Amino acid sequence: MTALPLSHLRVVEIGSGDALCYCGKLFADFGAEVIKIERPGGDPDRRIAPTVDAGDETHESIVFAWLNTNKKSVVSDLDKPTHAARIKKLLRTADVLLDSRHHENVRASLLSHDELRRDDRGLAITALSWFGEHGPYRNYHATDSVCRSLAGLVKLVGPVEGPPVLPRDGQVGVVAGLTAFIPTLAGLYGYKTGARRFAVNSLEAMLQISEFDTGLALESGFTRPRAGINRFGRGYPSGNFATKHGWLGVTVVTPAQWVAFCNMMELPELGADPKYSATIGRFTHAEELKAIITPVLAKKTAQEWFEKGIELRIPLAIVPDMKELLEQDVQRARGAFGTVTVGTASFEGPVLPQHLTRSLPKPNGPAPLAGETGLSSLSPHTRAATRAATPDDPLPLQGVRIVDLTMGWAGPHATRQMGDLGADIIKVESCQYPDWFRGTDTRPPYHEERVYEKAYWFQNNNRNKRGITLDLTQAKGRALLHRLMKDADAVIDNYAADVMPRLGLGVNDIHKINPRLVVVTMPAFGMSGKWSGVRAYGSTLEQASGLPSVTGNPDDPPTMLHAAIGDPIGGLNAAAALLLGLMHQRNTGEGQHIDLSQVQCMLPLAAPSILEQSATGKTSPRIGNRHPRFVPQGCFPCAGIDQWISISVRSDDEWQALCKAMRRDDLAQDSLLKTVNGRRKDEDRIEVAIRHWLADVRPDIAMTTLQKAGIAAGIAKLPQDLAADPHLVKTGHWQSVDREFVGPHLVPGVSYREGDAEMPYTIERLAPTLGQHNNEVLKELLGLSDSEIAELERDGIIGTVATQAKPSKKKSA
Repeated sequence: MTALPLSHLRVVEIGSGDALCYCGKLFADFGAEVIKIERPGGDPDRRIAPTVDAGDETHESIVFAWLNTNKKSVVSDLDKPTHAARIKKLLRTADVLLDSRHHENVRASLLSHDELRRDDRGLAITALSWFGEHGPYRNYHATDSVCRSLAGLVKLVGPVEGPPVLPRDGQVGVVAGLTAFIPTLAGLYGYKTGARRFAVNSLEAMLQISEFDTGLALESGFTRPRAGINRFGRGYPSGNFATKHGWLGVTVVTPAQWVAFCNMMELPELGADPKYSATIGRFTHAEELKAIITPVLAKKTAQEWFEKGIELRIPLAIVPDMKELLEQDVQRARGAFGTVTVGTASFEGPVLPQHLTRSLPKPNGPAPLAGETGLSSLSPHTRAATRAATPDDPLPLQGVRIVDLTMGWAGPHATRQMGDLGADIIKVESCQYPDWFRGTDTRPPYHEERVYEKAYWFQNNNRNKRGITLDLTQAKGRALLHRLMKDADAVIDNYAADVMPRLGLGVNDIHKINPRLVVVTMPAFGMSGKWSGVRAYGSTLEQASGLPSVTGNPDDPPTMLHAAIGDPIGGLNAAAALLLGLMHQRNTGEGQHIDLSQVQCMLPLAAPSILEQSATGKTSPRIGNRHPRFVPQGCFPCAGIDQWISISVRSDDEWQALCKAMRRDDLAQDSLLKTVNGRRKDEDRIEVAIRHWLADVRPDIAMTTLQKAGIAAGIAKLPQDLAADPHLVKTGHWQSVDREFVGPHLVPGVSYREGDAEMPYTIERLAPTLGQHNNEVLKELLGLSDSEIAELERDGIIGTVATQAKPSKKKSA
């Protein structure tokens, strides 16, 4: 049996929290020895409900168990010198330390990073935090809801009149854990360039989701309004619709999709009406369209509509609840769920979605009880790195070459991660079919004014890449691509399952060219199975994951998050998959196919509800913006027009601090409100008091006041607010660049810092103009002469200007 790609690594975890644990799970479930250092009594997150009886009168959190499968647990009091010395000795054998302790506590501890790095130069370290180690928010208190609010991911969700909707916990940790795993594993892959310290923060990790809307706002000068539940984007229909049985997720964007959708409903006259042909026209007339569409969709089941959508290539999805999701044949066939055991208890949860066909992840497995591993029982281990990286060392992925056949958001986001860490990304487009993120409106100005060079969001996802054009419908274009693949390390595409095979570029075809290649594909439901032909946008992926069924208020329809969340989540998972494939390739010399399903990539975000359904046979009812542990929690209106702040009170002491900030001594002295259970019984009265206090308080003043009092609070920001956010400005998240056709503009940096740096890596390459690096790549990598390149341009194989797509040749009768 092939060893898992990370089986040669030893990882030590110190600290607590979902992000740390999920990052460690990615290592452990792919074979690394992960040793979790817990405080005496165990990690407090072990006690977070829902719990299961693990035997011997022990109750364990099901979410904590899932996050910690295949790890070892050592209990140690790091405040005691003898204990700290033993862990320091362990760290001398580890490849990497994952540490989520607060940066100020780390500096004052017996295991400070400065001391560890000074005494042990080969130890890599990744620090995880809510807001990073620099900037105005560095010491802020946070919860998932507060972090999301500050990241611009709350204010646009929900009814027009408010309040904005706060999703369930568990999603931020997955995004931040993935974001931390990518530079960490890249650093370990490139160990010859020296061991590195990375500092990763959850806020900037979540900005990878909101940056699309930030780009739209910077380009247009305004942010789209909060248009209502399941009313998002700039088109219609987009949302969840009740059917004869179940809910149907719909995302119709292009004119062709609109016509097909109308034909599917047997309303061709609606598709032909010029009032609705343009995206903005449908958005403007959304209410009247809703009145027409809703009763029609109620005549058939979600399953029936979905199957018709596959035939017509319309982005539709069945929106399952957790029970239905766990029963879906398509997920079972992929092995998307696996058994978690802790003590004597067992239940199912999502398996890591990085579907490496030669080296699948462990399908969950055992989670340790606190302290069940003794330090003396650990085997010897020798790390590969012998020194620390210096400023003169190249980035860790230098020398890796990836042929990038992706378009849109998800795939380019994956290769952006790799390019940021030094990989040579060769982005392949064609003049006839440029990346559709350059723009979908191909009416005359698109070509004459080169609008395709000006789209803001294209700049974000395609930095640090070289761009070429090849017409892959012609044999010469395909032959050049084959030559590029011969010396590459990886190839990735994010088309529907049937697209690349039609060009003779299926996975088997590619491996005949170069069997060593890591080949990543990422359709919505993977490359095989009855749903492999599903067309999907990021919203479709969210709908199919079941997340909407656990978001919102009890009486609301399944509620969307109003961001194309599936795209960046798919991109992060694909980047992690590429790195895992490259590590396997380096260990064994083998290439392989990584069959990513972007819907499966979304399932870890729904993990708490999936786990609960499996362990208890039910899913907790939706409670809107309230929280099962933090009371009160909500998104509350402040002084001003549509101004909101999210507040989470995590303890009885914080409740007293909130009462003091509101000058409500009567509430502080109320014995019924001194405990969380008492406050839960009187949440309505508490929320009225908070709204009264905030009615004449600006959100920034409220946030500052509450943070100083030790209470987690964050302004619900619009995406356009983020470009001027004082914390993001201070820490260099936005980099000012000047690119041809666009001019001066802002682009986001990476979500981590190397060493103790305040600023992220400087962007080395701006997003390429169409075919910008044709000469450079074709000469440097393929050895073509100037005359050969000129001939390719005359034949239309390459170019630097977008052209009208050639009409398809119709077969004669």
